[in-house]
Amino acid sequence: MKYLFSLITSISSLVCFAQKVNNHFELHINKTNERITIDGEMNEAVWQKAETAGQFFMVLPMDTSKANVPTEVKMTYDNQNLYIVAICYLLKQSPYMVESLRRDFVFGKNDNFIFFLDPFNDLTNGYTFGANAAGAQWDGMLYEGGKADLNWDNKWTSVVKNYGDKWIFEAAIPFKTIRYKKGSTRWGVNFSRLDITAAEKSAWAPVPRQFPTASLAHTGELIWDQPLPDPGLNLSLIPYALAGISRDYSSKSKSTYRKEVGADAKIAVTSSLNLDLTVNPDYSQVEVDKQVTNLDRYELFFPEKRQFFLENNDLFGNFGLPAIRPFFSRRIGLGVPINFGTRLSGSIDKNWRIGAMTMQTKKLNETGLPSQNFTVTALQRRVFTRSNIRLLFINKQSLHYDAGKDTSKPRYSLYNRNIGAEYNLASSNNAWTGKFLILKSFSQGPNDKSLTHAANLQFTNKHWTVFWQHEYVGRHYSAEVGYLPRSNYIRLNPSINYLFFPKRGLVLSHGPRYTGNYYYNTSFEKTDYNNILFYIFNLRDQSILDVWVNNDYIKLLQPFDPTNSNKDSLAAGTVHHSKACGFDIFSKPQRLFTYSFTTRFGGYYANGRLYTITADLGYRFQPFVSITLSTVYNHIQLPQPWNTVTYWLVGPRIDVTFTNKLFLTSFIQYNSQQKNININTRFQWRYRPASDLFLVYTDNYYSSPLFIRNRAFVLKFTYWWNS
Repeated sequence: MKYLFSLITSISSLVCFAQKVNNHFELHINKTNERITIDGEMNEAVWQKAETAGQFFMVLPMDTSKANVPTEVKMTYDNQNLYIVAICYLLKQSPYMVESLRRDFVFGKNDNFIFFLDPFNDLTNGYTFGANAAGAQWDGMLYEGGKADLNWDNKWTSVVKNYGDKWIFEAAIPFKTIRYKKGSTRWGVNFSRLDITAAEKSAWAPVPRQFPTASLAHTGELIWDQPLPDPGLNLSLIPYALAGISRDYSSKSKSTYRKEVGADAKIAVTSSLNLDLTVNPDYSQVEVDKQVTNLDRYELFFPEKRQFFLENNDLFGNFGLPAIRPFFSRRIGLGVPINFGTRLSGSIDKNWRIGAMTMQTKKLNETGLPSQNFTVTALQRRVFTRSNIRLLFINKQSLHYDAGKDTSKPRYSLYNRNIGAEYNLASSNNAWTGKFLILKSFSQGPNDKSLTHAANLQFTNKHWTVFWQHEYVGRHYSAEVGYLPRSNYIRLNPSINYLFFPKRGLVLSHGPRYTGNYYYNTSFEKTDYNNILFYIFNLRDQSILDVWVNNDYIKLLQPFDPTNSNKDSLAAGTVHHSKACGFDIFSKPQRLFTYSFTTRFGGYYANGRLYTITADLGYRFQPFVSITLSTVYNHIQLPQPWNTVTYWLVGPRIDVTFTNKLFLTSFIQYNSQQKNININTRFQWRYRPASDLFLVYTDNYYSSPLFIRNRAFVLKFTYWWNS
């Protein structure tokens, strides 16, 4: 462990003091007093005088030349807003390709223009805005140098207007929407264009093809003509009113009526530090989780979608690794009402970020669950060019709780605490990335062996991706507010990938990839391993094909039902070997009809067999209707008592986008494993920026025999008011 830390530190000192890669790409932005109308027409005189960012560089299919598809960008600002226009020229007159008018679209399936802002020029955190060629908006927060959280939503306006030889994107982004430092004169910025008909992705400041165009390490410089002032009082109130009715038919109970009000508030403590408050929040409008067939021994992960938890969530929710998350906000308030919550988060300056959040849930008399308080604090310090050190403290506390009073109800812990530190490595050119993590938990039970450590290191260039990760989780380490599928293990996870680039032909790149996962208990006795070898073909038309083989070894640490059907369980300590193979196909996104197939054929537990086929089919009547059908078929062959088991998971979905402000989504999910049919229909009217009217209808049915479980209908009105 100490040798890996020394290696990471050495690499940091060698590569992290380098200058910003694209700091010679400069766009000067000047203030205007002219009133600008957001209409996609560029009639204002300021657009004729504004400096132009053009001559984009190709990123895909190759990153060695200028873009074939021209794009020009201009920016200006006034006291309230940042303005941008992007002129997206076409090589030939042809219909644009988009999924629909729904916001936060899938990047690779839409002709689009997107731009990235790094207000602190820290090459790590920022914002992304844009639209597809039909006008559907895209917005999100950038974290960890270029990952985008599109669940973030805020106030801004945009229009896209189509012409014969081009389409124009025009937008106004209020300064109160963006967190920045008063007096700043230089931001990081880059502009990205995707034309899927031409099969070309390009950027103003060049980005190597192995990185996303959102890579903040490769932004250019946005140079303001004068220091930016404080945006002034920045207060937003977001009240809601809700009415609903629901009924649980399985318990033959009467209908329950809901009448609720609540509110969120956003208060800018400084231009870069925000205080969020929520009282009696409700998240009934949040899109339902996509169901899965569960054949796993451990808990599955579902992402957070609730708006309150999303801003600056990387400070809290991205601490750790995918399988070691000390804080996971979905542990708070799902199935338990929230009384109130507060969060202070943001940047103090270019080097320091802070976050502090406290949430309090209500008591549930029927289960004996006490009122609980959840508090988390985080502090981040930038080091070198793009790396940082982060500290985290988490406390979960049961309030006014006596576990011994009522023995007929479940027992709950009085408290659970975590403290941790991590070092996140990111070189100036993004070639080297890594993490060094240590965590300690404190709870009522034993607190020895409650330490967790993990580290990883990755090198990426045009041809090679080499990765190493190891994890150690102590026997008594506990993260009750986190996501920790398993404990008491050591994991080694090497991976290596190489790509060849033919000069001509249908194949753009191809190459092998190996990934290994080796699990041991803390005495270093082997419990699991998995080796998988891929060969991947990336075609010039943007379709993808890969084939793979793998080899599995599992020693069960506890009884496990390999069908998760409650028939019987394999005994702890039994050993299971299997081999499997498969292939994956993803169609090119330019067509109205798209598809993907993933397969698995091979061995399973108890010398059984598992055959899995996953199919996703989509058709779009662009830009107004998108129809998708997701199907998962699992065929399991096992000895008695399970015998042959077949599971189907079928999920048709229809998205109707009447405009980029009026949406209707209907999602049906049939899950034969859970014997459940779920119907969720959601109507959304965005009657003004970030203000919505929702109608949500939900049905759940037993599928065998068919009868209704429960039904709910909710009407919710939200309004975003700001000073």
